[in-house]
Amino acid sequence: MAATVPAVTRSDQTWDFSCNLDVNFESEEHALIAYTSLAVDKELQPDKVRRVMSVSNNKLSVHFEAIEARLLRASFSAFVDVLTLATRTIQEFGQK
Repeated sequence: MAATVPAVTRSDQTWDFSCNLDVNFESEEHALIAYTSLAVDKELQPDKVRRVMSVSNNKLSVHFEAIEARLLRASFSAFVDVLTLATRTIQEFGQK
């Protein structure tokens, strides 16, 4: 996990909690499949949790920020669950 400098939101809340997740894939295509599969699933509380994703060099990179540790944990955990499903699907049905 990486710490960030808190930024002030519109409601004077600070984004005190953050973490990064990098996932390597066998190919850029697999990373993009995971990205597009996960990008449609928006955060349920965007005023309290932010998620930014990118793909580069066969790697899916995800940055999370939240105003509370419990919200960060819940968001990260839910994301990893869906990421695991997407990765298993790519492994099962992806081109070899």
